[in-house]
Order: sequence, then structure tokens, then C-alpha cells
Amino acid sequence: MSQTRAALPVDPEVPAELQPVHADDLMPDASLVDVELVDAQLPGSSTNGVSVNGAVLRNVDLSGSRMDQLGLLDVSLRGCNLANLQALRASLVRVRVQGCRLTGIRFFEAFLRDLTFVGCRMDLASLGSCRLQQVTFEDCVLTQTDFLESELQSVRFHGCDLGEADFRGARLQRCELRDCELGGAHGIERLAGSAMPWADIVQQAGTWAAALGIEVLEDE
Repeated sequence: MSQTRAALPVDPEVPAELQPVHADDLMPDASLVDVELVDAQLPGSSTNGVSVNGAVLRNVDLSGSRMDQLGLLDVSLRGCNLANLQALRASLVRVRVQGCRLTGIRFFEAFLRDLTFVGCRMDLASLGSCRLQQVTFEDCVLTQTDFLESELQSVRFHGCDLGEADFRGARLQRCELRDCELGGAHGIERLAGSAMPWADIVQQAGTWAAALGIEVLEDE
């Protein structure tokens, strides 16, 4: 039986005219509207409570930073380094992330709605106890990323590597997986509530067998 297809993310509405800002403008509790931040170097910084509405961030390095309660609305990120960024209880709505590095990023208890990740490396990431609604991962590396106890609604994984990803305790509704690698994934039974093309289901037969504890008989 076919299920209702996942709803697509809504693209960010970024104004045509943006005001350039600098790294120093990302102060704690700062509120930035209709801005562009380019080539900023902020590794290891701590700027909690930042709110950004209508913006482009390009080639920004926030690796190893802590930005709890981060708020992004109508934002485009391109070529940014967000590796090991900690953004607990963040709210990201209508955000497009393209060609970015997000290895080890932590989004614990975050709200993520209308997000699109394209060509991103997001391995070893943590999205534990998050709410993901209308989120698309396209051509992304998500190996060993965890979705522990998270709620996924209309989340699409297209052409992604989900090897050793962890779905234990996750709740999925109207989700899609296409052309994805799932070898070694944990909590594979939690993918109930998702849909896959028949060819992908057959290709992942070894994954389903391992999850169910089915042993393979050798031909006599």
C-alpha cells in the first residue's frame, strides 16, 4: 500500500538587498535582520541567543562554537564550516544549507522545519530529541548520525549515506528514503512510517535480515 508522499520544504525568503555585517556583530542575544555575512572566521566562539532573520551566510567558519537557542528564519548557508557546532534548543525555519560541513554538529531538543540540506557532510552529528518537519537531506553524508528519540515528519533522505546511523526511539511519519545506504544502522525497526522504492527495499535485504536476526543459509 502506498502512503501519502512527504511534504516538500518551503524555500527561504531572502530579500534581494542585504546589509553586510561582520563577525563582531554576532554577539550574545544579537538580532540581525536582512543581512549578509561572508568569509567570517569565528571558530570556538560562544554567542548564545543569536537570532538571524532573512540572511545569507557564505564561507563562515563557526566550527567548535556554542550557539544555544540559535534562531534562524529565512536563511541560506553556503560553503560554511559548522563542524562540532553546539546549538541546543535551536529553532531553524525555512533554511537552506548547501555544500557545508556539519560533522559532529549537535542540535539537541531543536525545532527544524522547512530545511533543505544539499551536498553536506553531516556525519557523527546528533539530532537527539529534535522535531524535524518537512526536512530534506539530498546527497548528504550522515554516517553515524543519531536521531535518538526524535520526531520526523515529512523528512526525505535522497541519495544519502546513513551507514551506522542511529534511529533508536525515533518516530517517523510520511518520511521517504531513496537511494540511501543503511548498512549497520541502529534501530532500523523505527523506520516504520517511512516509504522506499521497491528496488531499494530489495537492495537493503541484508539490512532487514540483520535487524530481524535472520541468518543466511548457504546453498547446499
